[in-house]
Amino acid sequence: MASNFIYHNRDHKFIIKEWLEGEKILGLDRFKDYLSLDDVDVILDQALKVCREVVAPTNDDGDRLGTVFSKGKVVIPESFHHAYQFIQENGWGSSNKDVKGEGALPGILFGAVHEFIIAANPSLESYIGLTAYSAALVQAFGSKEQVKLFTPKMFQGLWAGTMCITEPGGGSDVGDIRSKAYPTEDPAVYQIKGTKCFISAGDHDLTENIIHLVLARVDGAVGGTKGLSLFIVPKIWVNPDGSLGEANDVSTVGIEHKFGYKGSATAVLNFGEENNCRGYLLGEPPDSKGFGQGIAQMFKMINESRLHTGHSALAVATVAYNNAVNYARERVQGRLFTKPQGERVPIVQHEDTRRMLLTQKAVLEGMRAMVFKGFYYMDQIDFGQDDAEVREANRRIEIITPLVKAYCSDRTWELIADAIQVYGGYGYTEEYPVARQARDSKIYSIWEGTNFIQSLDLVGRKWKLDKGTVLKEWFAELRQFINENKKNSDFIREFEILDEAANAFQELVNVINGYFTSAPGFVPLYSTRALRATAELYAGCLLMQQALVARNKLAGSSPDQAFYAGKISCARFYIRNIVPGVMAAARIIKEGDNSAIEIPEEAF
Repeated sequence: MASNFIYHNRDHKFIIKEWLEGEKILGLDRFKDYLSLDDVDVILDQALKVCREVVAPTNDDGDRLGTVFSKGKVVIPESFHHAYQFIQENGWGSSNKDVKGEGALPGILFGAVHEFIIAANPSLESYIGLTAYSAALVQAFGSKEQVKLFTPKMFQGLWAGTMCITEPGGGSDVGDIRSKAYPTEDPAVYQIKGTKCFISAGDHDLTENIIHLVLARVDGAVGGTKGLSLFIVPKIWVNPDGSLGEANDVSTVGIEHKFGYKGSATAVLNFGEENNCRGYLLGEPPDSKGFGQGIAQMFKMINESRLHTGHSALAVATVAYNNAVNYARERVQGRLFTKPQGERVPIVQHEDTRRMLLTQKAVLEGMRAMVFKGFYYMDQIDFGQDDAEVREANRRIEIITPLVKAYCSDRTWELIADAIQVYGGYGYTEEYPVARQARDSKIYSIWEGTNFIQSLDLVGRKWKLDKGTVLKEWFAELRQFINENKKNSDFIREFEILDEAANAFQELVNVINGYFTSAPGFVPLYSTRALRATAELYAGCLLMQQALVARNKLAGSSPDQAFYAGKISCARFYIRNIVPGVMAAARIIKEGDNSAIEIPEEAF
């Protein structure tokens, strides 16, 4: 039912205009000539209207009809075609990633627009988002000829794009990729041979061509990730003048039958079955040591994709929450525990329902705060003019990226479970909307490196960057915020808890770092807990920053009293109910229980 798209943009306006320094981003040279804070409301209102009227009605077709694979071709629901074209033609889609394009929005603003599209139909957004990211990658690393040949039509959405990494049996272990690339007479062109699976938007009929970015190993390059290179492999070969030539020996073997995301074709692709698949090398060939540039190039996209994945999880969970709130207001059942002889009441008045709803609201707003902080830093990295600020942004985003990807996608599954619980038995049926959100959301904890990989990236790499100073600077910023507000009379208890959590977090970091030498197996055993604790401390501090802004607004004469009161309630609830998880994690990690390691395999 398209009616399940219930969405609001008030929090996004608050984040951009009142909490983050939105005017600083909009004032950068890239945007200052055509954007100001006065434009924010109009853009967000218009984007939400487009998603409600154009995108959301297609979501039912994606889930009910899905994608169809027949005779080697993939057919997408017809309604997707109009919505895809509308988004692309009106500047809401792939063109926003064109760093040279006119009228592009900064990440803090386009991130909100993108969130609405994802929430309205996550399957449709996959075709748009992957095209944008792959075109941006070609723009960043391609030759002038490659950029001219491929990116204009990709940014326009006339051609689509994909990222082809995973292979059968390979999964997240990218270093085991078997796809090969063989030199030809043209030094820029290689013969490509291999199979890729789980390729999102891997085949469809939305566009006349699909440009695959394929990770493969040039014949003779070293093993592992260091030997990989990246290739531009069109489904239909593109002639030097930009016209389409012959089929490029890229065949679709089949599409996955998935739990959710049914409108997004996840394909198994064969490259070079007939030994006639060609691809352009992106960047330079492997060096004298056999080292390729593919992984370094990919990570420009992967880091943004990880932020995008966590953001997508947030969007889908927000739809579930908004539906649960509406249902709770309308569903009359039971009497208040405190008035057992009273009238039957809407379930939104029952204490446990309110607990579930506020858990969703508080965690979602904490997640959104992290996501948009990430977008703010990405804007500084991409368009900033102050070297010190750009350096700081680069260092902060290292810590934030795994938090956004893993924490948001893990918590989303739990939050949607609460939304289903609010509905009771109706939530478990497909006649009501939140079951779809549960099915669509689960992929996010798996995409772009499973969440365990994110946790190892955090504790094993990000915490150790620049001899640990990247983490120290990030933590010092939080500590300074807590110390500066300890005596705030409105939030004494909240800052006491944050202070305790910060101390526990420091102890947690020390214990984990000690395990690297004393008990290495404990590092992967406890890394997921460490990541969640890191995210909970961070989200707690960000929500308290927002609460301070909201308190000042309430002290004035703002007409939006309920919104600001809600921001304060979210912060209080998150600090008092979620942040103590940091202390619990520190105790568990320090305890060092190794039962999971020592249990015999036969006992499972």
